[in-house]
Amino acid sequence: MGEAPARGDDAVTRSAEYVGSFPVDDCCLDDQMEQLHTQMKLFKTCNRRRPVSLKFSIKGVKMYDEDETTLLMAHALRRVSLSTARPTDAQFAFVSHNPGITDAQLYCHVFQARHARAAQFLNLLLCRCFQLSYLEKHPEEAQERSAGSVPRRNPSLLNHGFPLSVSALVSFRRAPFQGLLTNTKKGQKPLDAPQSSQDEASLFSTPSLVRKQAIRTKALRSGAYRSFTFTPLKQRSVQERLNASQEKEQDEMTGKRSRAPSLAETEEALAQAVWCWAGIATDSSFSLLEDDVLGSYLLCPHPKKPKCGSIIIRFPSGLVTHLIENTRKGKFLLEKCKTEFSSIAELIEYYTEAQDELPCPLSCARVNHCYEWEENTSKLQTVNLNEAKMKST
Repeated sequence: MGEAPARGDDAVTRSAEYVGSFPVDDCCLDDQMEQLHTQMKLFKTCNRRRPVSLKFSIKGVKMYDEDETTLLMAHALRRVSLSTARPTDAQFAFVSHNPGITDAQLYCHVFQARHARAAQFLNLLLCRCFQLSYLEKHPEEAQERSAGSVPRRNPSLLNHGFPLSVSALVSFRRAPFQGLLTNTKKGQKPLDAPQSSQDEASLFSTPSLVRKQAIRTKALRSGAYRSFTFTPLKQRSVQERLNASQEKEQDEMTGKRSRAPSLAETEEALAQAVWCWAGIATDSSFSLLEDDVLGSYLLCPHPKKPKCGSIIIRFPSGLVTHLIENTRKGKFLLEKCKTEFSSIAELIEYYTEAQDELPCPLSCARVNHCYEWEENTSKLQTVNLNEAKMKST
């Protein structure tokens, strides 16, 4: 959509057009979704629209004017019950109730995006806010990852088991390998004479023996057994740089593992996080999916085939797991279905628009499982009493 995400307070701002709002009946979730889509179709022909800027964060949703100078509407995330979209009409909407009202009348706020993908992105942003808010309030249900400690090893310039400070390393140019020593006397036994395999292994694995044998045969001069890169100052500086670079890489890896999930992701990464319920444990995701809208789904490894992917969908009969098969052509195929797709995104987009062999189409709507439909009446009464005392005084 063009705008860059605002990383200052971990919030993302996107532009859209505000169409209007309508009250939502207090009924079951499935009936409520039918009412939402029926009313949103009527708003498609509405020509009165206002360009606005929407700011999403785990704290809530704020609507500003086009210049982001005047705050027009604000909703805490705990007062937003669900988010939905109709990509065919490029519409995005969320349902919430106004603060400070005891009856908690729900209202659906409808926005018109520039195109279908923009509407999907707005919906993904709010859905991801729901997930991150749930993770923040329920850290015990976070996904457990086997993040073992990475072995730390000081890097060496020569990975042969000996540091450069050992003066017994033989120069590579004069190393006493087979056939390289020709300055041997007639009566002496050459270094490359056939010996037992054990002697050969000990000869070439211990530089001290190589040095002593080379000095005895006088085949090498006294300074030839030093490493050709042996310079204490140079070695120390290079070794320190290598150590520093490795520590920096380890810190970066640790920071990535401990970094909290963020909304400022690419569209593909954001969609993957929403579809997989990233960060939430699988068992918790199953229980949350049972209380979500009809057609909601979860991408996860197959329970009986961990190497294969699957999609768990909430149908009217309950949760059903479908295996995602990989064809020989490298495409994806849903179990018991005939249509093939080149990517998971195409598969989800297709079954969101068409029901095909499924009992119901996939839904892009998501429920906020941290939604608080009751206002704290005790706090409201306390505020009213304080206001009454102020007026009497």
